[in-house]
Amino acid sequence: MEDRITPCVYLEMTDLPAEDYAKERALDLRKSPGAERVTWWENCVPERQDLPRRLPEFHTLGLVEGDLTFLPSPTPDGVTGHLFHLTPRPGQGILNDRPTLGLELVLISPKNAANAQDLRDWGDFVHLRDIAAASPPHFTMITPYANAGAETPRFMHLYELDTDDPEPAFKEMTPATVRHQKSVGGHTWDEWAGHPELVIEYVNTFRLLGEYR
Repeated sequence: MEDRITPCVYLEMTDLPAEDYAKERALDLRKSPGAERVTWWENCVPERQDLPRRLPEFHTLGLVEGDLTFLPSPTPDGVTGHLFHLTPRPGQGILNDRPTLGLELVLISPKNAANAQDLRDWGDFVHLRDIAAASPPHFTMITPYANAGAETPRFMHLYELDTDDPEPAFKEMTPATVRHQKSVGGHTWDEWAGHPELVIEYVNTFRLLGEYR
């Protein structure tokens, strides 16, 4: 993710062992037209209890970076896929010379589909903006994506981290953002932390295990 703007990101969620996923499904995806890179990741905090979620938990995350021609092949049993395209508004943050080794994956939806743009505006101009401005340690780019087909999860916020131990960095992100807000007289906690249309579908951190380029 770290060296280019990626117009298409496809996620696969599964409890298959990472080694098995890499040998079969990830290799198959890499051969798909439009796919440029396939990575697989380990869930750092399975069954986490500190944040709400609606989607089932999973242990292995597959991620395809591709162009807008990419379409996934049918998913095998035990694998769930979600196709996302880059939103018109760019990602926020600062790249550095270190590779992306960790992710924070956030999937959200509006309570009412008609109000999706209100939620997107909050995400871009309040929530993601303040995190990027605070520049928490190890956070580099935060890129928003929209679901290419299904209504839920409607949006993905993909946070890239330059550490293979992303959970401690994730835990420090909120305090760092709040400190920045207070130092500049920015948004309040309530304005930043939530929105009337916000539905949290899934949040977790992941560690890079391998890739096919």
